[in-house]
Amino acid sequence: MLNELLVGGGVATLSGVVGFLISKKISVAHFDLYLEQAKAKAKAIENEAQIVLERASIRSRDIEKEAQKRYDDAYDQAKKDLAEREEKVQRMERAFEQFRQKEQEKLSNDRTAVENRRLNVERNERALEKLKEDYRKKSDQMQVIVEQRAGLTMQEAKAILLEEVREKERLDLAREVRLLEEQSKEQLKRKANYILAQATSRFAGEFAAERLISVIHLDNDELKGRIIGKEGRNIKTLEMVSGVDIIIDETPNAIIVSSFNLYRRAIATKTIELLIEDGRIQPARIEEVYQKVCDEFDEAVAREGEDVVFELGLSGVHDELIKLIGRLRYRSSYGQNALAHTLEVAHLAGIMAAEMGGDLKLARRAGLLHDIGKALTHESGGNHVDIGVELCRRYNEDPVVINAIYAHHGFEEIKSVECAAVCAADALSAARPGARREVLESFLRRVSEIEEIATQKAGVKQAYAINAGREVRVIVNALSVNDDETALIAREIADEIAQKVQFPGEIKVNVIRENRVVEYAR
Repeated sequence: MLNELLVGGGVATLSGVVGFLISKKISVAHFDLYLEQAKAKAKAIENEAQIVLERASIRSRDIEKEAQKRYDDAYDQAKKDLAEREEKVQRMERAFEQFRQKEQEKLSNDRTAVENRRLNVERNERALEKLKEDYRKKSDQMQVIVEQRAGLTMQEAKAILLEEVREKERLDLAREVRLLEEQSKEQLKRKANYILAQATSRFAGEFAAERLISVIHLDNDELKGRIIGKEGRNIKTLEMVSGVDIIIDETPNAIIVSSFNLYRRAIATKTIELLIEDGRIQPARIEEVYQKVCDEFDEAVAREGEDVVFELGLSGVHDELIKLIGRLRYRSSYGQNALAHTLEVAHLAGIMAAEMGGDLKLARRAGLLHDIGKALTHESGGNHVDIGVELCRRYNEDPVVINAIYAHHGFEEIKSVECAAVCAADALSAARPGARREVLESFLRRVSEIEEIATQKAGVKQAYAINAGREVRVIVNALSVNDDETALIAREIADEIAQKVQFPGEIKVNVIRENRVVEYAR
């Protein structure tokens, strides 16, 4: 049993050894095969790399040859262009040199010609002087001979001759001069009467007297309470923003707007009418409507001026002057509407200038602008003549217009037919019956002086003379004037008015200081 085990173990061991040797031999054979295959692949890769390298080398040489060819072509072209430009510059230099030589020759010839002319002029002058000298000598010789023959000197003979002629013709000359003077006066008088008759007959202006109040009719008296507002807020706001005096009394279905300033009164009247129509009457709405009406009036004033200029057939009038012409609709002088007076003067001046041989359109232009300064006297103060001249000079108006503005009040002499026509037309328009009222002009001057005194004080924003000139309402800047200074300003204004202005009764000075803050909720 043991032997069998030993034999079995030996066989197994021997089988294992034999199997190991066989597998090792097979592995060595496979390794040699793999090695040969790897060497063959490496050789193939090396050959392919060599081929690629040779191809790349060939391609590199081709690219280098192409680049060299392009470089040579570019170099040749640049060299050719440079040669052409050098040739062109040389041609231009040769042409310029030829031109310069020609100009120098021309200049030299001109100098020679001028010099020759100068020499000829000098020779002629010397010859002329010699001829003059010879003429004087011969004239003196002849004078001596005549004096010797006549026994008188030249001065004595001239005096005797003039005296004889003067004595002989004195009476005839005086008679002729007197006759010519009488004929001239008669002809001028007839011509002047004819021109005035033609002017007045060919133009008839419509006159409408201006008043100091405007009446607004109401549907019912309940509206008066709404216009007054709670504690008088609405009416105070209306009077403050518009600068007029609003009178609400027992007159049924009517309220009165009072102001000497026609433009201000018209704006206030339109504002109240719109508020009544809208139904919403409260301070904020009042200010909104008032500003809207002011804008509409500005546009209406511009259209009014354009219509007037178009009616007169004028052109080239500056836009600012056109607006001021429209504002004359709301200005009066001695009770006469300024725009109506201006149109009368323009038409009359044009007719008279045409009859006298002047420029019709220039005369109309001067007549239209002769009182243009009155459109700003309420705001600026001062003489309307100086204001008008400054405006017309600013907008390059004709000197005849400037002369007419000065001359129609005697500030300057009349220098043209057109200016004379304007002065005559101004006198005709103002002198006709019912044209002006002295009382109204005195009143307007007084209230203007009151407003001017108030506005000259430091810190005053606006000033309005209301209640027929018996009260002045002054609005000061709350940021620059305190409560104590407000009382002082009121006293100073009252004292200066008492010293400088003549007025009946008393004038109330009402100074208002308001601090207003506005914010918006968004």
